[in-house]
Amino acid sequence: MSQQFPLACPDWFDRLKAGKVPFADIDLNLEKADFGIKIYNRLRLPDVPGQPSFGDVGGKWGRDIVGAIFGTLDDEMKRWVREFLILIPKKNSKTTNSAGIMLTALLVNKRPRAEFLLIAPSHEIADTGFSQIVGMIEADPEGWLAKRFQVRDHKKQIVDRSNKAWLKIKTFDNKVMTGVKPAGILVDEIHELGKYSYATKVFEQIRGGMESNDEAFLIMITTQSDEPPTGVFKTELEYARDIRDGNIDGDLLPILYEFPLEMQKAKGEPWKNPKNFHLVHPNLGLSRSLDRLISGFEKAKAKGIEEFSIWASQHLNIQIGIAMHKDQWAGVKHWNPAADPVKITVDSLIERCEVITAGIDGGGLDDMLGLCLTGRDKNTKDWLQFYRGWIQPDALEARKSNEEKYRQFHDEGDLIICEESQQDIHELADILEQVNEAGLFPEKYAVGLDPVGVAAINSELLSRELTAEQLVAVPQGYRLSGIIKGMERRLKDGRLWHDGSNMMIWVASNAKTELRGSALMITKQVSGVAKIDPLIAGFNSFSLMSLEPQALGPSVYDQRGLMMV
Repeated sequence: MSQQFPLACPDWFDRLKAGKVPFADIDLNLEKADFGIKIYNRLRLPDVPGQPSFGDVGGKWGRDIVGAIFGTLDDEMKRWVREFLILIPKKNSKTTNSAGIMLTALLVNKRPRAEFLLIAPSHEIADTGFSQIVGMIEADPEGWLAKRFQVRDHKKQIVDRSNKAWLKIKTFDNKVMTGVKPAGILVDEIHELGKYSYATKVFEQIRGGMESNDEAFLIMITTQSDEPPTGVFKTELEYARDIRDGNIDGDLLPILYEFPLEMQKAKGEPWKNPKNFHLVHPNLGLSRSLDRLISGFEKAKAKGIEEFSIWASQHLNIQIGIAMHKDQWAGVKHWNPAADPVKITVDSLIERCEVITAGIDGGGLDDMLGLCLTGRDKNTKDWLQFYRGWIQPDALEARKSNEEKYRQFHDEGDLIICEESQQDIHELADILEQVNEAGLFPEKYAVGLDPVGVAAINSELLSRELTAEQLVAVPQGYRLSGIIKGMERRLKDGRLWHDGSNMMIWVASNAKTELRGSALMITKQVSGVAKIDPLIAGFNSFSLMSLEPQALGPSVYDQRGLMMV
């Protein structure tokens, strides 16, 4: 049972079902919470007919969040909850609420020349946020806000004439925090920031800038990502979930409107039932209608898996394990359910299996070297796969768009960023030598390689006492068609299990297919810069296991070379 920490909320889903905000019952400074809510309630929605106030048309959930933000500051101006992560689907007044929160922060602020930032991932979102704040100022029927605040359109800046504090709207980049020591920051759509290689460093700068200010806060507000979470978004979301679930302590308040991950993966897919949509849409009936939500759901579903996956991530906060595409490998849809409940490692594979085959692919300086071990379980006869990748520093420079993902997979232990040029070959050979010494490779056709560019690997493996008969050049291209389809079938039937790594979720999602004649192809050319090398290694290993091999047992052979089959 998880330990109960102050910000843990293990009953968060029960709260959603009861129509409550999904965060813990926390002690608030009621005076400051009520004052913040009072200010927020008076702000008017600039783009709604009649320009009603938050107090008139806003949901209670929004006021509860505002109360938590401004009520976690004590009388000595020290904040005991420093950060907030709000995960909420589109069309729940996210941008409007963000603007209202930051304008409220300016209005309750007492610090002279305090700095506030609203940071957006794009110029378009930044412009929208700025426009909402200016609109709220202009919509004040008494004109008091227009007298208090100076709007600097050219700088996207709002200045408080009473104490020279200011709020600036910025687009996210690696210089966004230059010279800033903020009293409060709101970062919009952090799921987009997971795609930036420098985002983690910027968040370190944000938190460093807050250190000198006891009252400083950081609010992150976002929808789910339309691809598997990665980078800073994945890190922050998992941290928030761990706090919410009582696994760790922290000073971040998680406010996550999502279905439990078990419900997202459950058979029958109950999250698709429109009766459950209200659970993650606190503004349903206000800024969003159920009829339009259902209409969007049906339209997206009719357009295919790619459109539907994106819609579900944005409008229901469904976490995409694998981003679907119209030309995606069919095995992708069965990949997540095939993650083995017991984590597959090299050691566990050796312990559980009666025979093992290996596949290798890639390895150029700007490429990924992929390894897959496929083992046949002693008891169930199911096939089990372990994956590992290696990458040279050159590839990080050549594929800047992938750098954040590579570093995430490295931190998780599934992708090795090499420090030496031969590190990948030596470590790969170490793993295969371990399997060979355990006697689990077959006498012939044990290790399948792409026949192109394998001389160095071949030489290293032969020096580790593998034989010529064990090293096999596996035909590629259209000749893998049967293997590709066979792997799809085993995944769907529940007879193939893999190690469930985030690296392979991403790699499998990159695999695009092309039909040439009657042959199905997955090639690097079709998939572009998105890496698929470990998956190709998986096909190579799968092809050898399809030969129904028997383990040789511990032996040593002297013959050298590389066979072609």
